[in-house]
Amino acid sequence: MSTATPKVGFVSLGCPKATVDSERILTQLRMEGYEIVPTYQDADVVVVNTCGFIDSAKAESLDAIGEALAENGKVIVTGCMGVAEDSIRDVHPSVLAVTGPQQYEQVVNAVHEVIPPKTEHNPLIDLVPPQGIKLTPRHYAYLKISEGCNHTCSFCIIPSMRGKLVSRPVGDVLSEAERLVKAGVKELLVISQDTSAYGVDMKYKLDFWNGQPVKTRMLELCEALSSMGVWVRLHYVYPYPNVDDVIPLMAAGKLLPYLDIPFQHASPKVLKSMKRPAFEDKTLARIKKWREICPELTIRSTFIVGFPGETEEDFQYLLDWLTEAQLDRVGCFQYSPVEGAPANDLGLEVVPDDVKQERWERFMAHQQAISSARLQAKIGLEMDVLVDEVDSEGAVARSWADAPEIDGSVFIDSPNVKPGDKVRVRIVDADEYDMWGELV
Repeated sequence: MSTATPKVGFVSLGCPKATVDSERILTQLRMEGYEIVPTYQDADVVVVNTCGFIDSAKAESLDAIGEALAENGKVIVTGCMGVAEDSIRDVHPSVLAVTGPQQYEQVVNAVHEVIPPKTEHNPLIDLVPPQGIKLTPRHYAYLKISEGCNHTCSFCIIPSMRGKLVSRPVGDVLSEAERLVKAGVKELLVISQDTSAYGVDMKYKLDFWNGQPVKTRMLELCEALSSMGVWVRLHYVYPYPNVDDVIPLMAAGKLLPYLDIPFQHASPKVLKSMKRPAFEDKTLARIKKWREICPELTIRSTFIVGFPGETEEDFQYLLDWLTEAQLDRVGCFQYSPVEGAPANDLGLEVVPDDVKQERWERFMAHQQAISSARLQAKIGLEMDVLVDEVDSEGAVARSWADAPEIDGSVFIDSPNVKPGDKVRVRIVDADEYDMWGELV
């Protein structure tokens, strides 16, 4: 057998949860002595971790597979789109193997089939870093706390892809977080399909971390993470009553005052058609109460316009709700039918594409004005920011209000900082999405 180090190329698409899946696969491969390379030409095989949530994501995944096949020829496919193997093989029949999400072992075994690991590799000598291989910059990391989801939202097929909610033992999660912090991570981004439901499948079972009892529940997890001295940011939080419990931790500076809540719509009729959980909650009143407790709270969300049956009245209700809610960061998608989603069988009137586009444009203009005003109000404030990138013109950083890759940036006119630095700035300007600051 050749003594050359086997080399793997890796393409990771989709959401942060897929990024965590990629990191786990890469960690295992590195432990077995594989080298991860950045070009098709250097790789003995290429793994593509796909996204299959909506049609545009599927198209991007198929394009990525096609490019890898053209450039390299040996391609293994994994991820959410892998649950529909036939749809991949119909377009790309020459892929070597197809597996679904979280099937780390099958992916690694498929790599073994193409390029066996070096027999002389000794994992006791060639150690992977204990925190694993990360695809994110050194100073922040995603911390996945569960897999799957118990909801049956009519527009979504994630439960059929990723299964029902399975929470990780809280001791395992906290030990991983501790390793990441020791490796230099300064921001932990907590992710799952439904962060608020963490532990419900385990009946909030008591676990142990560093000899101390900790319940497998969102509040106790957040309290423990807040003791690690780094930024802790919560993503994909459904607005259940237990979310109220973490707001005081934010007010006390223990968690970042940031909630990522996928509201999806505001019209009660549309939410009922979407089968969204907690849609009857008095959400506006709760947001008001949260801000009374923690005035610095930043709320980001995503919405869908053009869902089947959405009327102009429903859409106007959503715009009025946005005016009341005064959310800080908002993304919006035009509804597109997903194969296998229950929404396809609701028998509701389909919203024409031109109407979807027009509503999306009105939505974005409406929310931009809100986001811009909320950012303008921060001019003159001092705040801590975390530096992500530095070039000759200055630094790109983020405040507590900005999650990486999805929110805005804080631009600093100073190259005398480095990625991972936490610095204090005074905000001197802002637009709809970004802010500009000067070092204090």
